[in-house]
Amino acid sequence: MALLPAADRQNQLMQTEEVAEEGYDALVGLINKKFQVCKDTRNDDENRWLQSYHNYRGRYYKDIHFTQHEKSRVFVKVTKTKVLAAYGQIIDVLFGMGKFPLVIQETEVPEGIAEYAHMNPLKEQMGDENMQPTPTVEGNLEYTPGQPMSPTSNLGFPGDGKPLSRGATFDSLNESFLGGLEPELEKAELSEGPGHLPEFPQIKPAQIAARRLEKLIHDQLEESNGNITLRNAIFESCLLGTGILKGPFTYNKTIHKYTGTGNGAAREYTPDFIKVPKVEFVSIWDFYPDPNARNMDECEFVIQRHRVNRHQFLDLINRPYFSKEKIEECLAEGPAYQKLNWETNIDLEGSSTGDIEKNRYEILEYWGTIDAMTAKEQGLTIDPDIADTTEVQVNVWMCKNKIIRIVENPFKPFRLPYQAFPYEKNPYNFFGIGVPENMDDAQQIMNGHARMAIDNLALAGNLVFDVDETMLVPGQDMTVYPGKIFRRQSGQTGQAIHGLRFPNTAPENMQMFDRFRQLADESTGIPSYSHGQTGIQSTTRTASGMSMLMGAAALNIKTVIKNIDDYLLKPLGESFYQWNMQFNKDIPEIQGDLGVKARGTSSLMMKEVRSQRLMTFMQVASNQFLAPFVKWHSIIKEIAKSLDVDPDQVVNDPEQAAIFMKLMGEVNGNQQTQGNNPQQGGMGLTGGVPAGANVADTQGSGGSNIGVGTPQVAGEGGFTAPDNEPQGAA
Repeated sequence: MALLPAADRQNQLMQTEEVAEEGYDALVGLINKKFQVCKDTRNDDENRWLQSYHNYRGRYYKDIHFTQHEKSRVFVKVTKTKVLAAYGQIIDVLFGMGKFPLVIQETEVPEGIAEYAHMNPLKEQMGDENMQPTPTVEGNLEYTPGQPMSPTSNLGFPGDGKPLSRGATFDSLNESFLGGLEPELEKAELSEGPGHLPEFPQIKPAQIAARRLEKLIHDQLEESNGNITLRNAIFESCLLGTGILKGPFTYNKTIHKYTGTGNGAAREYTPDFIKVPKVEFVSIWDFYPDPNARNMDECEFVIQRHRVNRHQFLDLINRPYFSKEKIEECLAEGPAYQKLNWETNIDLEGSSTGDIEKNRYEILEYWGTIDAMTAKEQGLTIDPDIADTTEVQVNVWMCKNKIIRIVENPFKPFRLPYQAFPYEKNPYNFFGIGVPENMDDAQQIMNGHARMAIDNLALAGNLVFDVDETMLVPGQDMTVYPGKIFRRQSGQTGQAIHGLRFPNTAPENMQMFDRFRQLADESTGIPSYSHGQTGIQSTTRTASGMSMLMGAAALNIKTVIKNIDDYLLKPLGESFYQWNMQFNKDIPEIQGDLGVKARGTSSLMMKEVRSQRLMTFMQVASNQFLAPFVKWHSIIKEIAKSLDVDPDQVVNDPEQAAIFMKLMGEVNGNQQTQGNNPQQGGMGLTGGVPAGANVADTQGSGGSNIGVGTPQVAGEGGFTAPDNEPQGAA
């Protein structure tokens, strides 16, 4: 058999190796295929983003062409002003209280943990915990044994503990109504439900658990720079229509510690590593969701594209479950990065982008499902009872067609660790709509009229000369300047040089510019006066008129805030709750309270109104007839919460309040006793009352600065008129 030429043999060998590689790594081909489909289906979205980005930067996109006669290339950056105004208003609402806008609240009907729990301080005195207060003839309350406060059964033996409720099961007996608070409250001998009398102190276990979880999540977000991450995502949502956060996922945080006395010797560095949740900002350009999904709940898979340098790529070896061997193979082959079309148009690196392909590595991170047979081929430990066609949730990292990491999705329940929220929701597309897209037409028309006005002013602002050379001496310089002298032909009559002026159409063009600027306000929902434009007219000259307009302008931002609540804060709060329940072993579990809600921005916007309403309610309830029906301690705590003050640090419980009231009463009683002591006079520390300060003073001083007091009559001490009445007169 004749041998093939060397070139043909080499090509055949390469094709055989490629087929073998595809057969061995079927997962690589699957991910590449899905990635290519995602890139192809989002081309229209990328064009929208590029147009929005160029409008924000004040640059004309590639589809804008100018004629030869158009001289001006001006671009009025109204889009940039609107984007920054929207971003500033959202940040002001979210971070106006100085902390991450995430509030965890208990559900209306908590599961696995009681809404109320109370203590019966009279239990030992009564001798029976199933005593119920009954009214007497006089109207007082007394406790009658044998009347249970709730339907119970007397099953079991004496001393078995709490009685069985009707319908109780073995599982319900093992459940605690205190949830994760049971270890610290088990000695308090609490009973489920609200207290029936003021003498029964009560707590809200579900609310306490939610507050503790909120405090823990805020601490975790602060340590992982969650505020900065959220700001980046919000800015991109304003600019391109969608913001994306990734996480929370486990991150090994380094705690720097030094041991040793330090007396003449250097302390030894002994760092500690702890697992903490972390969130990251993911650019919309690097995010490739399932093309058939309209939101994150419908996504079957998600691919994130990473661009890393050599140091960042090498650092992946220190992270868990990354293949050191595969990473070293990729490093030995050298960088390999392919610029996409949107990168060329954006020109992220400026004029120095020529060597990016030689200095960067491209990594694809895949979150989604694969069949169990492919997972077993990649070395994952799968239950042998699972069929080969069963789908398995995995996380795969791939570089240069090599699998550098593959693990089973660690989150239980399974979820994709991404939160994508729209600025303005597009009901039929995954990606939302941003500010620049809403005002794209208005921006283009404003640019056109601004260019026409400038080109017209270039003509209308200068003189054009009409020169009749037959009337002038030949060979003269036609340069025109002040004091210029032209020599005319003898005998010629008439004017040789005429100055021409073109009509000025700039005012009409600027009127159209202003009109479309108003249309930009309408299309974006961000009026110009909300970000500092002067020249406000009409009703806005008054404070009340401006307040009404600002309130109406805030409606658009409230819609965006609601989107952030629904698509970001709520799933983010649930993800942090699930992460702490699954991975955080240092805190007691909050068992059963699975229905926590994230009402961050809504709560922040209502706090001021809520505090004002509580203060109004306190004024109404201060009536002596209504005061006994009000729980003042709870109202004061709610006011402190609405003002972002920790109620546990500034508000006393009823027992402590009684002690302080007694002490203050004793102090006030001592001061009043000293003030009424006739042996001590004058003002100062002795507590004496100055002369004339008493209202009943008979000296006529009035007892105050206003008034004449009680006047004296004849015959009384202090009466100054002479008594001329004869003695003994009838």
